[in-house]
Amino acid sequence: MTRILVFAGSTRQGSFNKQLARLAARDVVAAGAEATLLDLREFPMPLYDGDLEAGEGPPEHAFRLQEIMAQHHGLIVASPEYNNSISAVLKNTLDWVSRTPRVRGANPFAGKPAALISASPGGLGGLRGLDAVRNVLNTVGMLVLPGMVAVGHADQAFDAEGGLKDADSVRRLRDLAEHIVHTARALSA
Repeated sequence: MTRILVFAGSTRQGSFNKQLARLAARDVVAAGAEATLLDLREFPMPLYDGDLEAGEGPPEHAFRLQEIMAQHHGLIVASPEYNNSISAVLKNTLDWVSRTPRVRGANPFAGKPAALISASPGGLGGLRGLDAVRNVLNTVGMLVLPGMVAVGHADQAFDAEGGLKDADSVRRLRDLAEHIVHTARALSA
């Protein structure tokens, strides 16, 4: 069965992007694939430092994430926008995991599709930050899907049950989940 890893680039408990990631995982399952919802809070790592890497190697959580990512056919990242760019925790995670193949095996990102989503209280929904995420994922070898979902005014976008209020946002997220499932299935066949 096609497996998609879904996570937010935030560790904040009340993160809008964690809410959006949960919805994306649900849509992946509805599209006929298995979804694994991961919380980066459970994988703390020091800031990437070349001297630390040279002395001790990547942290164990980076290797755990490498193994988890290797078991999946695609990735959905719900990325918050920090000053029009990628969040520090997401960048640090991708940096460390991208260093693990030097020690243990193949690149877990290589040739797999990724879908990008974001939610932000701003009007653009974090869209500007997704370009930075796209660049990093392309650099580590992922095939980033062209469509992105950015939910603006996220502080008002979710209902009491955690669903999206806007029907167009619901449809776009569902369509993107279906797209990554079909792409991942085709690439892994």
